[in-house]
Amino acid sequence: MAAQCVTKVELSVSCDNLLDKDVGSKSDPLCVLLMNTSGTQWFEVGRTEQVQNCLSPQFAKKFVIDYYFELVQKLKFGVYDIDNKTIDLSDDDFLGEIECTVGQIVSSKKLTRPLVLKNQKPAGKGTISITAEEIKDNRVVNFEVEARKLDNKDLFGKSDPYLEFYKQTDRGWQLAHRTEVIKNNLNPVWKPFKIPMRSLCNGDLEKPIKVECYDYDNDGSHDLIGIFETNLSKLQEASRTTPAEFECINMKKKQKKKHYKNSGVVSVKSCQVVKEYTFLDYIMGGCQINFTVGIDFTGSNGDPRSPESLHYISPQGFNEYLMAIWSVGLVIQDYDSDKMFPAFGFGAQIPPSWQVSHEFPLNFNPANPFCAGIQGVVDAYRVCLPQVKLYGPTNFSPIINHVAKFASEAAQQNSAAKAATQYFVLLIITDGVITDLDETRNAIVNASRLPMSVIIVGVGGADFSAMEFLDGDDGTLRSPTGQPAIRDIVQFVPFRKFQNAPKEALAQCVLAELPQQVTSYFSMTKLQPPNDPNQA
Repeated sequence: MAAQCVTKVELSVSCDNLLDKDVGSKSDPLCVLLMNTSGTQWFEVGRTEQVQNCLSPQFAKKFVIDYYFELVQKLKFGVYDIDNKTIDLSDDDFLGEIECTVGQIVSSKKLTRPLVLKNQKPAGKGTISITAEEIKDNRVVNFEVEARKLDNKDLFGKSDPYLEFYKQTDRGWQLAHRTEVIKNNLNPVWKPFKIPMRSLCNGDLEKPIKVECYDYDNDGSHDLIGIFETNLSKLQEASRTTPAEFECINMKKKQKKKHYKNSGVVSVKSCQVVKEYTFLDYIMGGCQINFTVGIDFTGSNGDPRSPESLHYISPQGFNEYLMAIWSVGLVIQDYDSDKMFPAFGFGAQIPPSWQVSHEFPLNFNPANPFCAGIQGVVDAYRVCLPQVKLYGPTNFSPIINHVAKFASEAAQQNSAAKAATQYFVLLIITDGVITDLDETRNAIVNASRLPMSVIIVGVGGADFSAMEFLDGDDGTLRSPTGQPAIRDIVQFVPFRKFQNAPKEALAQCVLAELPQQVTSYFSMTKLQPPNDPNQA
């Protein structure tokens, strides 16, 4: 499991045409932000300052919240006319509120909505506008470094050198990066590496940076070869024709040897500061996430009319397939501007010919397989279920290849536009044992080169070991011919783990890796967001 995608987001709020509740002057508005991530419990995040006598305030105080891509974070912005000094807002005039999600705000550059009263009627002509900005320094420093004539610290063979970069802090030197070890070489060339700028110097070009060169020993007693200090300003002067060169000094050796010069020279061939885009940069810069659903209609699910079947819809209107669609779809839909989702089934005999199909549209319209919103996917599933005969086998590759075809066209459009315009997410919900494992491995390895991720939710109690194998968390997935996936694009989650968990937990787990998958693809293809998210 990847680390959670947590980012600090700053929300700026302004209002227009607020209701005027004050006699003889204008309202004195304040905005309060409440958040809800589960159930019915709202909690207060913070309040803006109060703006005196103003019906179209721009609040200076911002709200800073933690943003989690994999959660639906509901927000409620309430605007009040403050008439007294009490903290309690219930005795102040209510000017209107809106509810929205963090996802809706970050995927629109500016979210403007009409304010509504508690009875859901319009609050006059009042509107509220919210903009989001990610709080970050997302610059990284790319290095190419080598060394020559390093001291030999080994009795047999040569030194095994590596470098450590340190940032200066109030508490002393803090390790920012360690290179790989180059075995048995006094003139090492390290692989290019990158260090986040905030880790190296907090964005300060003049802040001292210390570099230590060691000879690696298996027992951990690494021998110091030498040290030098510099700063980013000096490092950036490096170029291939005139590298920035630094003498490694070993003070103990210098004190002992009269004609000591140095313990070798570290040569920085390239040191470039570049902006590394985050998931939010892509979303806020206009990248669209296209969501497709694939549903398993194979016979092993059991007869949908029988309560034992995984496709049996309970009197409450639920089954595991519907719960998985809702859970994941509710998060994803905020990132897709047209909210039209293609939905397919596989493994059933379909009318009128009753041929087995491994990629049929749930609405039986191949020319237009799109459903309007997650509700549309749910409705299409309910209508489709009694019209097909559950059959088999369980083949994933046709539907993966189907989405990959569109992702491949998008990849060409992305590179033609030199921008990260589109990314595809395929959600497959299945009861189990995959039949075309080799073809599916092939399809995933090919798709790993495309702007695409595959999420598999396993329902029921089957053996899902093949699914775990497709999820590359334990090592790189390879095609049957041995070709490796160039990145991990599959996330598998068994639904049974979440049966008794809050409904948000499944989406949280399923979507936790997606932001990193999106950024790794666009960074690998060197594509920027379509618009600079920092330019309003």
